[in-house]
Amino acid sequence: MKLTYEISDIAPYINWAYFYHAWGMSGKPESEKAQLRQEAEEALRQIDGTYQTFALFELLQANADGDDIIVLSSKRIPCLRQQQPGSDCLCLTDFIAPQGEDRVGLFATSVSHGLEKDFDTDPYQKMMMQLLADRLAEATAERMHEEVRKRYWGYAKDENLSIPEMQIEKFQGIRPAVGYPSLPDTSLNFVLDELLEMKQIGIRLTESGAMKPHASVSGLMMAHPKARYFSIGKIGEDQLHDYARRRGLPVEICRKFLAANLCNSCT
Repeated sequence: MKLTYEISDIAPYINWAYFYHAWGMSGKPESEKAQLRQEAEEALRQIDGTYQTFALFELLQANADGDDIIVLSSKRIPCLRQQQPGSDCLCLTDFIAPQGEDRVGLFATSVSHGLEKDFDTDPYQKMMMQLLADRLAEATAERMHEEVRKRYWGYAKDENLSIPEMQIEKFQGIRPAVGYPSLPDTSLNFVLDELLEMKQIGIRLTESGAMKPHASVSGLMMAHPKARYFSIGKIGEDQLHDYARRRGLPVEICRKFLAANLCNSCT
């Protein structure tokens, strides 16, 4: 399903702490942050009605098969498992039932292309719009996920959380994003793209699976009440080879995709 939002619909969902961090304002006086936010909110008002944000999602019947999520009866979404000594050895598939009826959500969010190219003549405005675009893409994922939980999937119909409560993840389930600690392989976007057709909201993928526009987010949605976020950390040569087999790719290609997660003996 494709959703389109106006800027004014999404602005309340912006997590300003990340905006300040990206601007290099961490640790700065609150008065400086307040001034920057005032300028940012004025910029949002000016672009409202001219630019939009977009969300795309699918809710699919799913089951776990080892460290793969199986959707549409046969399509596999390979995941990685924690392997470091002392870890809980978690994998995202631990939160999907191996048998019976379960579901998984796939999503992508993005912004109007113009937010990344229409302000090149003014360096300050360009930086402001790029950072706001990044926050708007994340905020769109927050808004979409709320609607999925309460309406489209409906597993939390009675949820009544404030936006600050959502931003500290008090909701049931998780929304792990591709490229983040529990889904570190950016090239997994190619698998999601086959199922979502991200071009519907203007997203194209680079050779490594990075998304363009840069202000885009993709990932999974899981409803299990015990689902939680975690970091894969370092993996061994054994898991690298197994993952490559499950991805149907040469080991050396996966070695490049997972370079940051490989233990020293694997690089």
